[in-house]
Amino acid sequence: MEVLLKALSSIFLLALLLSSLEAQKSQTADEADGGPSPVIETRDGGVSEARQSTYIAPIANAPFTAIVHMEWTRPMVEGSSSALVNQRRVARDSRGRIYQERGPLVPKNGSAESRNNVIEIADPNTHTLYICNMLRTPHRCILETFNETGETKFDPALGPPGPLPNNMGFRKHEDLGTRTIEGIETHGTLDTTTYKVGVMGSYQQFSARREFWHSEKLGINLYSELTGRGVGKQTFTLTDVSLSEPDKSLFELPEGFAVEDRRESAADLPQ
Repeated sequence: MEVLLKALSSIFLLALLLSSLEAQKSQTADEADGGPSPVIETRDGGVSEARQSTYIAPIANAPFTAIVHMEWTRPMVEGSSSALVNQRRVARDSRGRIYQERGPLVPKNGSAESRNNVIEIADPNTHTLYICNMLRTPHRCILETFNETGETKFDPALGPPGPLPNNMGFRKHEDLGTRTIEGIETHGTLDTTTYKVGVMGSYQQFSARREFWHSEKLGINLYSELTGRGVGKQTFTLTDVSLSEPDKSLFELPEGFAVEDRRESAADLPQ
């Protein structure tokens, strides 16, 4: 996450610099021709967000395919709320390779349809991650390093229960027992973190809740729900789960796509 935020910051700063240079160039050209200086529209505020979805570990000998449904409900300033949704196909084969589709969120019950415009193919054996944008031209797949391995054990992240550092609040866990989802046994956990008044500039106590139902067999959450200040409510539900071996063609690069290698040197790759 830290690497992603740094990358987003770098992209933002680069875009800002290029916009400034372009504005300077236009102004110089206009003034040289005796024409009027250009008008540049500016605005303050805004926010950049990095959205995270269902995590899929590169576990070998646990193949599946499924559809991930996301719904994000956020409170609005005037007291109402807005809901965004999307759905995407995911798969993992017996070698631990992962196929995922990516696409934008669209308004729930709206006329717009979310189009999955990016596919990702990750291989823990070759440490390769291909990110292919299906809409941009020229068609190409970005090749990056995939650092995870199939031997790693992946458990849902849980902070220790009890008081938080610096007397900020406290955290507790609740065992929700077992539940069958899509014919697969899952184990549920509710993780609640309560923050005291003054934390993050709050005027009252508030809590963040994370509920998830984890399949030990597949190593993924078949259902998860996150609620909290600034987040609203996010739910991730897996449907159409099949435990059969996925179609091999999912792990092949799209035909006619060039590859742009952005990996580091071989000496820096996982061994």
